[in-house]
Amino acid sequence: MTPKPQPIVPWMGGKRRLAKHLLPLFPEHSCYVELFAGGAALFFMRPQPAKCEVLNDLNGQLVNLYRVVQHHFDEFVRQFEWTLTSREVFTRLQSIPPDVMTDIQRAARFFYLQHTAFGGKTVDQHFGTATTARGFTAANIEGRLKAAQQRLNGVYIENEPWEKCFKRYDREHTFFYADPPYWQLAGYDRSFDWAQYELLAEAMAHSRGKIMLSINDHPDIRELFKDFCIKRLELAYSVGRDKTQKTSGELVICNY
Repeated sequence: MTPKPQPIVPWMGGKRRLAKHLLPLFPEHSCYVELFAGGAALFFMRPQPAKCEVLNDLNGQLVNLYRVVQHHFDEFVRQFEWTLTSREVFTRLQSIPPDVMTDIQRAARFFYLQHTAFGGKTVDQHFGTATTARGFTAANIEGRLKAAQQRLNGVYIENEPWEKCFKRYDREHTFFYADPPYWQLAGYDRSFDWAQYELLAEAMAHSRGKIMLSINDHPDIRELFKDFCIKRLELAYSVGRDKTQKTSGELVICNY
């Protein structure tokens, strides 16, 4: 049995755990666009691909990884022969400027750092450890990523501001999934000011296609997007050694 494709890298704010709630809400469409792709959990986990698919993100290292896995898979896999899960390797790779590496080396560096950094963060990374699970293993990377590589076949990979990507692909048959940085939460590699959320609301109001927005539940967000369909999802989580289950509110906002 061919394994199902899974997201390639851990990602802060990734939607892997919410996929079972979000995917059934997708409307009918033939063009699927993720404006803030990140780890692209919904793209990889959706049961059937769309006729046309687009992954867009401003993070050039992430976009380079997708393109390398898409077009140079075998050489990418070879980068991990004899690779160890090591704080020393992590620190050494962090210290190497990506612009002195080839695209394949940069992709492997980014992949390793994302898998060994705490919390899937792309900024302020530090080596992550645990006492309840194995660390990153290079064994059988080819087998683990082959389904993802096949899933990326024929997908457009864009590296531009979300609004430019939106204008490029906005059609009646297009469905946009937008997962921008959360309002007033730290830890993202780029600022996303209030004007950007206002621009998103304007795009949703005037889009030719359909748009789903995932965002944290905040009074400012509820007020800005009050004219759209809003659904709240509850996500249970625990922090560190505290096993007490807590909940976090996630809003799903649609213009359809």
